[in-house]
Amino acid sequence: MSQLLAEPAADQGSIPLAARIVDTLAHRIGKDEKAARPHDWLAATILTVRDEIIDRWMASTKAAHQAGAKRVYYLSLEFLIGRLLRDAISNLGANDAVREALASLGVDLAEIEEIEPDAALGNGGLGRLAACFMESLASLDLPAYGYGIRYVNGMFRQRIDDGFQLELPENWLAHGNPWEFERRESAYFVGFGGEVTATEEGTSHWSPAEAVEAVAVDTPVVGWRGKRVNTLRLWTARAFDPIRLDRFNAGDFQGALAGQLRAETLTRVLYPNDSTPAGQELRLRQEYFFSSASIQDIVRRHVQYFGDIRTLPEKAAIQLNDTHPAVSVAELMRLLVDHHDLTFDEAWDVTRATFGYTNHTLLPEALESWPLPLFERLLPRHMQLVYAINAKLLRGARAQGVDDHAISAISLIDEGGERRVRMANLAFAGSHSVNGVAALHTELMKSTVFADLHRVFPDRINNKTNGITPRRWLQQCNPGLTSLLRETIGDAFLDDAEALTALAPHAEDAAFRDRFAAVKRENKVALAQYLKDTMRLRLDPDAMFDVQIKRIHEYKRQLLNIIETVALYDQIRSHPERDWVPRVKLFAGKAASSYHNAKLIIKLANDVAKRVNADPAIGDLLKVVFVPNYNVSLAEKIIPAANLSEQISTAGMEASGTGNMKFAINGALTIGTLDGANIEIKDRVGDDNIFIFGLTADEVEQHRAAGWDRRATIDGSAELSQAVNAIASGVFSPDDPGRYKDLMGGLYDHDWFLVAADFDGYAACQRRVDDRWRDQPAWQAAAIRNVAQVGWFSSDRTIREYARDIWGVM
Repeated sequence: MSQLLAEPAADQGSIPLAARIVDTLAHRIGKDEKAARPHDWLAATILTVRDEIIDRWMASTKAAHQAGAKRVYYLSLEFLIGRLLRDAISNLGANDAVREALASLGVDLAEIEEIEPDAALGNGGLGRLAACFMESLASLDLPAYGYGIRYVNGMFRQRIDDGFQLELPENWLAHGNPWEFERRESAYFVGFGGEVTATEEGTSHWSPAEAVEAVAVDTPVVGWRGKRVNTLRLWTARAFDPIRLDRFNAGDFQGALAGQLRAETLTRVLYPNDSTPAGQELRLRQEYFFSSASIQDIVRRHVQYFGDIRTLPEKAAIQLNDTHPAVSVAELMRLLVDHHDLTFDEAWDVTRATFGYTNHTLLPEALESWPLPLFERLLPRHMQLVYAINAKLLRGARAQGVDDHAISAISLIDEGGERRVRMANLAFAGSHSVNGVAALHTELMKSTVFADLHRVFPDRINNKTNGITPRRWLQQCNPGLTSLLRETIGDAFLDDAEALTALAPHAEDAAFRDRFAAVKRENKVALAQYLKDTMRLRLDPDAMFDVQIKRIHEYKRQLLNIIETVALYDQIRSHPERDWVPRVKLFAGKAASSYHNAKLIIKLANDVAKRVNADPAIGDLLKVVFVPNYNVSLAEKIIPAANLSEQISTAGMEASGTGNMKFAINGALTIGTLDGANIEIKDRVGDDNIFIFGLTADEVEQHRAAGWDRRATIDGSAELSQAVNAIASGVFSPDDPGRYKDLMGGLYDHDWFLVAADFDGYAACQRRVDDRWRDQPAWQAAAIRNVAQVGWFSSDRTIREYARDIWGVM
């Protein structure tokens, strides 16, 4: 129990927690109890809890300074942190104290938690992983900073209008953010453009043509049991001259504010559409903006506390979360060479010893590269350094006997057409460690995207399988299951998720299986009520909840799921006499605003839902739901209620996944391919407790290399051909019969993601799912074994491996 929240602090005399919240309400919110609305109580509660966090935050920072501790710096373009109140009070052990204090004031804690906005700082697994890692770093008592951008609107708020995705601004900061603290003293000059000249001393001097001021905004990150509070430092941008009075007074009111508007654009939106030159430039500006500010801050802190910049690797470990912050390699080199007078070779040694790089994708389009003219125009000094790094890299490779083909693949400059700067190669070259995020992904890195770099640096690539924080994804989002687990196996799993293995023998206990199933049903009832309230849709909580919630992308194969749903719909209508398992097919996820096919898949899901849900011949045997505006808070409602977890990406294309781990630890069974972390989950839970289908990664490559008769495959499957023809002919889009003609035609023409090739295996696997569901004792036993065996996928374990093997802080 958190002592400061459970008992009054010494300087507060005997003031109980309820009275402190009321005092905060009056003196910091300016409201009387009787006039206070739920959002006022939310703010007052956050600020009261925050007071304790600040004390712990300052103590954590002071202790790290006094110990001269090495710090971890985690650079990520996304931090999908979700709501923070429940996270904070849970990690402080203060749930009961806060709930009881508010109840004495006539306020429901659960009600005000629901109105806290989700921070719009991320989109998908990359950002959620970063958030889990920050929480685990604090929970393991490791000094750390997270660095990113304080987005004003994030990616977008998704609304579904007539089945189509509509992108709207996510105004999460409309009423301020009580968790954050602006640090005016931590502000840095970030330049763009201009020219580089040589000084009389023979050094280089960069004179940017324009500049913005990066100002730090800090959010505390509370670890488990409050043992440490670390810092998430996000950057906001300001113009040095927010208004040009000369232009304003001359009547050019818009021109007078142009500089500030240009600066604010840097932090307005996550992942601006980069299909246009202007969008590409903004994206690169964003990445350099936050990378430069972060590296300047790290270097300033090191020099302030330790003096000699050459000792940076001994006191700082910088981890690049994917390629977005890869320009940090060139930025650190710039600071070391141009501002701290290190030779190029000295700077390169310091840089490589300091950085680690995490790769998250094998998709070529996701391995960022920038047109060389754009990069050189925006970052002329960095372009010089990239060329110098490349020269050192290629000369070293040539000395090892590397041939011309490999030299071309290793180079930081892609010359196959338009010349581009390869950011993944820059991150690889500038880091002492390069890790994948699942065993299969890491091995594929060695043989595909980094094959030639791996031959030159055979000891650099290593694996760190992803993990999730069990505090948010079990204890907080599933209190019913957590309570049952504590009663059954004790509290050890609260501090060490791997202690969940003690649950395994209880899979054979019929009485425990019934209690476990009852908890799941309660979660399904709660989700069904939420969807009834928000979508006016009635769902049967006794049906199987079959869930696919994730970013909408063709490689994740929501399309495979939808086509099989159509085939199932046809089968139920054709054979009503069969013993069908009632199912709810639930989808959620956002498509990138410029991704036509992904947005069309969303529309198809909604069109299928509209037809199926209105068909009286089907009744409750099949329902289809697309839940709009998927975010962390929505996931926290859906995941505890899921029975079946859809992890059906094309094998070899999903780096890891973390949704698969969240579902499994909440007692859902996985249906999936041998892709990403599915393989390691299968190894942990056992072949009988997971449903695997489809081509392996090797077989996928063989199919693509050898070619295959797509038409023969589709025509040879009665269920597939009927479903494809129905969709293509307009059965589900009578208002626009040709809407899905090209989408379905793509299965015949190229089908890069092998939807048709895996369809029959997937459909057959779904019927095996039905068979297991009919045997409820067997289903519940398998679900219990999943919970028992996936504690290894805790982000605490992942962070321990990073800390030991890469960062050198444990």
